[in-house]
Amino acid sequence: MLRKIDHKLMGNNDLGWLKTLYHFSFANYYNPANMNFGVLRVLNDDMIEAQTGFDTHPHNDMEIITYVIDGELTHQDSMGNSQAITRGHVQYMSAGTGVYHSEHNMANEPLRLIQLWIHPDRKGHKPNYGDFRFKFDERKNNWLHMVSPKSGDAPIKINQDANIYSLSLEQGKDIDFKVENGRQAYMVLLEGVCNGNETLLDARDALEIVEESVTIQAKEDTHILLIEMSI
Repeated sequence: MLRKIDHKLMGNNDLGWLKTLYHFSFANYYNPANMNFGVLRVLNDDMIEAQTGFDTHPHNDMEIITYVIDGELTHQDSMGNSQAITRGHVQYMSAGTGVYHSEHNMANEPLRLIQLWIHPDRKGHKPNYGDFRFKFDERKNNWLHMVSPKSGDAPIKINQDANIYSLSLEQGKDIDFKVENGRQAYMVLLEGVCNGNETLLDARDALEIVEESVTIQAKEDTHILLIEMSI
């Protein structure tokens, strides 16, 4: 089963310094029929203006993954971590029993990122932070496996049976992704235009894929994020 999610029908918010597209209910956008996709609770497409950001705030019992599309993200947290990541890099934080953190755009250009919240396999994990600076070409015409469960083999491991991949597919090329029985995936077209099994997707559209193979055909250079998980 495939289902296209048109970005023009998603929730959104504009605070001036922050412009956000909500794939699921969050903040001022509430739709009881659109709370999550499997264990994926939040997928926000954030555009953060220069010299602004999210001041220190708490989280608990959530696996939080941030993927930078453009710009530079500066992170600080109550565990003593202070790092900056840029395009194609991934930041991971297991909030577990509780953590405080801030996320800012300290640069002079806008920052665009995707923030994911994934429910953990249980409550009460020890808080943890990590980041990984993938080279952008690692995903060129290839599904780059960035995040996996603890039993998986991706560089970043989370407390849930979920995998995250990125892809940079050149115009005119195609690639398959098979979603096995008992599995599902949520795919976001970050940049470009493509077909997913003949379904046309524009930048910021999403595709739900359930127990089915999908063929991605790039109509122009594309940039994709895909989250795969159990049903």
